[in-house]
Amino acid sequence: MNTQMILSLVVFGAMYVLITLAIINETAVALFAAMLIIVLGISSQAQAFAHIDLSVIFLLIGMMIIMGITKQTGVFQFLAIKIAKFARGEPVSIIILLSLTTAVISAFLDNVTTVLIIVPITILIAVELGLSPTPFIIMQAIASNVGGTATLIGDPPNIMIGSAAHLTFMDFLTNLAPVILIILGVNTLFVILIFRKKLQVTNERKARIMNFDESKAIENKPLLIKSLVVMGLVIAAFLFHGVLNLEPATIAMAGAVLLMILSGAKDLERLFAELEWSTIFFFVGLFVVVGALVDAGLMTLVSNWLISMIGNRLKFAQLAILWISAILSSVVNNIPFVATMIPLIQGVGTHFGAQAVQPLWWALSLGACLGGNGTLIGASANVVSAGLATKSGHPVSFWDFTKYGLIFMFASIVVSSMYLFLRY
Repeated sequence: MNTQMILSLVVFGAMYVLITLAIINETAVALFAAMLIIVLGISSQAQAFAHIDLSVIFLLIGMMIIMGITKQTGVFQFLAIKIAKFARGEPVSIIILLSLTTAVISAFLDNVTTVLIIVPITILIAVELGLSPTPFIIMQAIASNVGGTATLIGDPPNIMIGSAAHLTFMDFLTNLAPVILIILGVNTLFVILIFRKKLQVTNERKARIMNFDESKAIENKPLLIKSLVVMGLVIAAFLFHGVLNLEPATIAMAGAVLLMILSGAKDLERLFAELEWSTIFFFVGLFVVVGALVDAGLMTLVSNWLISMIGNRLKFAQLAILWISAILSSVVNNIPFVATMIPLIQGVGTHFGAQAVQPLWWALSLGACLGGNGTLIGASANVVSAGLATKSGHPVSFWDFTKYGLIFMFASIVVSSMYLFLRY
């Protein structure tokens, strides 16, 4: 190992530890590490900036703007109340229907934004039923991570994988959506088994839910129509972006600009202020630090070692990546983990060919996204959901989440293992 390799590894390792311990804000840590990479001469400024994947950055910004405008209409609160009334106030049915709805929304919109919108109304429904919101909140977070795994834009790790491996929206949908549907079915069975006897309420409590007026949730009907039209166009463009010869980032930004114009948004400063800039700059710092590992040649060394270990056993490799990703992503943030794994799989791909290693990308996606359900700190959606619960006076502890999360995480990884083995 040369000096450049050692320095880049030390900076990356320190960043990883600080992010895991959550002593300092993760975005501040990532940006400071990125600055160290340049100041210490590990990468030049030009090299560092070249590693920032603008496709990922602008895809995130575009979808955040679309979501920021759409949530002003109240449509998501409308859906939550409508679902609760459709379930006729039955707690287990409400959990299942809200979870499935959250999973579907998270497949097409950022899962963190999804829980920010759905969880508050879920807490309100649970309180009206006279029940602890904890099971409802936990299942919302788990469902958002599961649903987000199905598509290119549903979860940040998938956005990173898609950009690095040049995988399309349809690639993710056709390869991951089938197993996600199976996992959602398995999760539904577990919800019934675990919560059926624990969540019982009186008919009076159910009647309170039936008295909710969902029509009051819609605050701006004209804007709702415009938002739904633009979102429909954006999703359609994602599905056919290969035919249109447009990248997902371009589609997302075009949709965002179109919706800003159609909505007549005048207070753009407020709209932009509500974007998750912390997440965006976290990615910026991360790309620079991981890029330094590539520039130093460290990833080439590790990928060569991986190739010698794998031999011709690609089925073994995909299962190993799936389980390692799941276990590690349950205890550390999955975004820096995926950022580290991407150049390794790219290195393996140069040896075996891009088509041969495609199952490894699906294994990484499933492991990182579903593994985040294992503990409270495994995924950003979990942390955000717990934060919303604390603000509402119903805190969710690490153990509260983990005792349920581990069950759903291991069940989903077992299903994923069988799927990968049989399909690829």
